[in-house]
Amino acid sequence: MSDDSDDVMGVLATRIEERFRMSLPALRRAVAVAPHASPDATDAVRWYGLLATAQESLDRAEDALVAILMAEAPGELDDPAMGAAQRVNTAVDVRDGRAMVLRFLLDPDAPGRRGPGVWRGSAPAARRGQAPTTSIPARPGLPVSKVQGAFR
Repeated sequence: MSDDSDDVMGVLATRIEERFRMSLPALRRAVAVAPHASPDATDAVRWYGLLATAQESLDRAEDALVAILMAEAPGELDDPAMGAAQRVNTAVDVRDGRAMVLRFLLDPDAPGRRGPGVWRGSAPAARRGQAPTTSIPARPGLPVSKVQGAFR
């Protein structure tokens, strides 16, 4: 239906190659040989594969919708056509979500990618001070039992 699939896949493939300074096929081979050598490369290759799968699904959904639309007379869409259109919308959402994750993984300066304690398994961030209190302070002139009873 559209040529933006080549754009999405091409742009992200180029960004992967620039980020890891090797071609995508070479990076795939390197990750297959030593997946733990670079977690960032492993994640990028994995998500690029997921993106490619989503793009193939989108292409099939678009082809199915076009076939349905070509077989129907112009006018209101029937249930099969609406269902096919919804499958295209869902496939676009999946593809775009995976592309967004891949863009995030390729950006070392993305929010949340720097500093300790960002991902599970990383070192917890150092405490900078005492934690704030969570109890309700008593108002002057009222006994504590009346203040606490108001919230039960």
